[in-house]
This record gives sequence, C-alpha cells and structure tokens, in this order.
Amino acid sequence: MRPVVAILGPTATGKTEVSVALAKVVGAEVVNADALQVYRGLDIGTAKPTLEERAGVPHHLIDILDPSEPYSAGEFARRAFEYCQEIDARGGTSLVVGGSGLYQRALFQGLAELPQVSAEVRDRLDLRVRSEGLAALYRQLEILDPVSARRLAPGDRQRITRALEIAIETGRPLSEWLKEQRSSGDRIPVIRFGLTLSRPILYDRIESRVYAMLERGWVEEVARLLETGVPPGAPAFQAIGYREIVGYLGGETTLEAATADIMTATRRYAKRQETWFKAEPRVRWFDADDRESMVDAIAKQLTV
Repeated sequence: MRPVVAILGPTATGKTEVSVALAKVVGAEVVNADALQVYRGLDIGTAKPTLEERAGVPHHLIDILDPSEPYSAGEFARRAFEYCQEIDARGGTSLVVGGSGLYQRALFQGLAELPQVSAEVRDRLDLRVRSEGLAALYRQLEILDPVSARRLAPGDRQRITRALEIAIETGRPLSEWLKEQRSSGDRIPVIRFGLTLSRPILYDRIESRVYAMLERGWVEEVARLLETGVPPGAPAFQAIGYREIVGYLGGETTLEAATADIMTATRRYAKRQETWFKAEPRVRWFDADDRESMVDAIAKQLTV
C-alpha cells in the first residue's frame, strides 16, 4: 500500500487550504479526519471545505451523517481505512486531513479494545446529568481521570460521560486503557506533516475566524438546524461553538457571552491539539504561514 499522507495541526492553521492545494498538485484524494465535518448542515462553524474548494478534488467522509447521529474514532477509522484502500487500488494518494488527534491515531495505530459498560452505570450517569448538570460529572472526571479531563472540553457531554462510565465501571481511567493502543507502530504506511504557529498568532487567528464565522451566519445556521428538528442535545451540538450558540438561542446567555466562551474554549482546544500532535511520531513540521513550502516539500517527497 502506498504511504498515506497525514496533514495535522491545531485548528485555524490552514489544513484545508494546504490539502486542497496539494491534492491538485499530486492528484490526491482527501479523507476527512475532522469529527464534525461529517455532519450535514454544519458548514460554517466546522470550517468545512466549500464547494469551490472541493471542485476537482475528491473529498470523502464529509456530509455523511445527520446531526443527531453519533460518530466515534472507531467508526471513523473503519470508514477511513476502507477509503484509503480504495484510493490506493485506483493508484491514487490519500490525504488524511483533520485536527482530531484521536481519530488519526485510531486510523494509523488502532485503538485499544474498551470494556463494556453496564446499563446500570450508564443510566445512573444519565440521571445525574439531568439532575446535577454536566459540570458535576466533569468535576468527578477531573478526580478519577485527570488526563482525560484535560483532553476534553467541559461541555463535551458524550466524551465526558463515556470516560466517566469506564472509570466507574472498571476502576481504571480511560487514559490508561488508551495507553494500551497498539505499540508495534503504524498499521498502514503514513507520512505525517504538521502545521504550526506561535501561540499568540494562533490565538489571534482563532479570534478572527470566530468573528468571521459569526458574520457569515453561524447563528442563523444553528437556528435553521434547530427549526428542522435537530434537538439541542444532539451529538453535533456538543461541539465547541455549537453548544454555546444553542445556549444563546435558548435564552441561556447573551451573544456577547457566548462569543467569549467560544473564543476561550477554542483556544483551550488548540492548546490540547498542540500537546497531542507534538507527541505523535515522525511529524515534519512547517510554519502555517509558509504553506507553499509545505506543499512543494510534500509533493517532492511523494514523487521521489
């Protein structure tokens, strides 16, 4: 199998632009490794590649699910692996692009088998979310599994409850289970390239992008989804930005406060992404403001 090219890096570093430019140069196909761009209707807030950007460049795993459907690293890995095999069989190159470190690791290294959780534990935590709020569960997770708590956003209900379920059920934190991922290296050949920016510049770019998304109609996008029947508790609405806007539209906060919360949560997420990706093996890093050099370097490596 030809090596798969992984494009990684924190949010707002321009992974989409690099992947589209590279795909046009080497005739590659993009396999989306973003956890939210799979959802139909979530376009603005996910920085989904536009139709113009996708023109002439095959993109896979975009717009494949309704916002109420769950999605996981394991499901991504299964689907993405199939696409990489199909692309290779056609003689092409796969570009796996996205900011979810867990998704990329699931594809290239596999995930540890996680234990089953009893219905009793799951029901008990569901009741606690409704009676005490998600913040109470997050505080407990910080005690039982601080590593996972640092990795997760405080509003990520699906992943917080999953990590807490496993910690309670097994007496071992999820972070320890994940350490048991395959240690024999990558299960498929991969060349990793990363985009990086200094922290101040990255944070400025995040702020500018959030304001630009709001100007483009992010609030209206969420309102339309709610009007079509997507429930406020849908998996897609647990994501950064969407949950804050859902709260604003539900009268829980002001737009100004929601915007500030989005900025804070996104900066924290970018910091977690940086930490995760810096621990990945054999990544060749490029300054995100020098995308031309990155595209040229990858293209040369693929054509050697």
